[in-house]
Amino acid sequence: MRKSMVVFIALAVFAAGGAAWAADTNTLTVSASVVGTCKFSSATSALTFGALDPSVGGDVNRSATTQFWCTRGVTTAPFTNDQGLHFAAGKNQMRDAVSTDVIPYTLTLTPDTNSNAGPGSPRTLTIAGNVLGTDYTSKTAGNYADTVVLTLTP
Repeated sequence: MRKSMVVFIALAVFAAGGAAWAADTNTLTVSASVVGTCKFSSATSALTFGALDPSVGGDVNRSATTQFWCTRGVTTAPFTNDQGLHFAAGKNQMRDAVSTDVIPYTLTLTPDTNSNAGPGSPRTLTIAGNVLGTDYTSKTAGNYADTVVLTLTP
């Protein structure tokens, strides 16, 4: 009986020691990165000067807004715009497709002063435009248009 007890204790010690020898650990590092990005909420916007009446003359100022968002912590770079389809002589211009007359205009892009907080908190960009009365009073009657690409870069 004594011999059996010794064998049993030896087996128990060996089994416990064997389990300890089989144990090991590993440290797992988990990581990710959030991309700093800015996006317009819509792919298009419209700035409409409306009907320009040469008999009235005078400068015409209009504005429109569009929504955008940026990742929290991203510093928003200034908005830029390309020169449009009919840029010439250092000016953005709307062109009449029939007469090919052009009317110069200016654009100003002004974002609100809110902080970037992601897509759940869109911000507003105000797009202001100006047409001088002297630039449309002698133009051909027609429909003038231009296409400008706005860019937002984080």
